[in-house]
Amino acid sequence: MPLVRISIMKGRPAGFGEKVGRVVYESMVETVGVPKNDHFQVITEHDKAGLIYDSDYLGIHRSDGILFIQITLSEGRSVEAKQALYKRIAEGLNVALDVPTEDVFINLVEVKKENWSFGNGIAQYVAARREPAAISA
Repeated sequence: MPLVRISIMKGRPAGFGEKVGRVVYESMVETVGVPKNDHFQVITEHDKAGLIYDSDYLGIHRSDGILFIQITLSEGRSVEAKQALYKRIAEGLNVALDVPTEDVFINLVEVKKENWSFGNGIAQYVAARREPAAISA
């Protein structure tokens, strides 16, 4: 159910964005119960004018290697699960791609299940719940 948007600065090695995406996906499966194969990501590269950030906000020093990761997912995870996700992503990117943890900026956007359509113009997560009521009406 998540849709992940990953924004990186241009100039990274070929395949870098895909590797970031793999770490993010595996982290979501491990920490917040995302089902296997529920893998939807948009990875974009930006020049310096298109990726704006404060290099020292909240006392965290960031570089042009910053990664913006926005995850839209269905609501309902605990604060502890979200914290585990943030930590797993930052540490995973540090180990796998040598990204400083300070350069990993994550934003979660929680939505209700009826706010998803995976195709065919149907809200799949709620369509099954509504069908019996429609049949009995």
